[in-house]
Amino acid sequence: MFDEFGIPRGAELDDTALPPLYHYVYCSRAADSVDDAEVNRIVESAQRNNLARGITGVLVYGSGVFFQWVEGPAAQIQKLIANLHRDPRHYDIVSLSQSEEERERLYPNWEMEKVEAEDIRVVLQDALESAEDENNISALRRIIEHFASGPLNSLGRG
Repeated sequence: MFDEFGIPRGAELDDTALPPLYHYVYCSRAADSVDDAEVNRIVESAQRNNLARGITGVLVYGSGVFFQWVEGPAAQIQKLIANLHRDPRHYDIVSLSQSEEERERLYPNWEMEKVEAEDIRVVLQDALESAEDENNISALRRIIEHFASGPLNSLGRG
């Protein structure tokens, strides 16, 4: 009846009308200095900057871990990726997915939205199980081990 995206099976889509969108999904550990106020500043800055760049997405933050999905024009997302890797507010960055395809945006009205995560373990465990890159596997293991090492609100570089 419907596929996984809620589109009726057999429905013809006019792909020529859909813009090419690049997406990037990653997770990382927050630096010790990052608190809720800093995360709110990150989101506010992203909202201002992303609107002008045609970028939309969602940021999940919980227990000292960032998980983010961003989408937009390839050149703008590539610049954002470079900036993310230079940002000292997080480390152990694990690239989970990135590609370009013609499709509708998943977050068309969100320049950037913060979503609370009470427990992000399941997402990280799924990422670890599907990871192939040894650096990503090591970083994901370190992040998951930190969850097991103590209270969730005490996560840091320790």
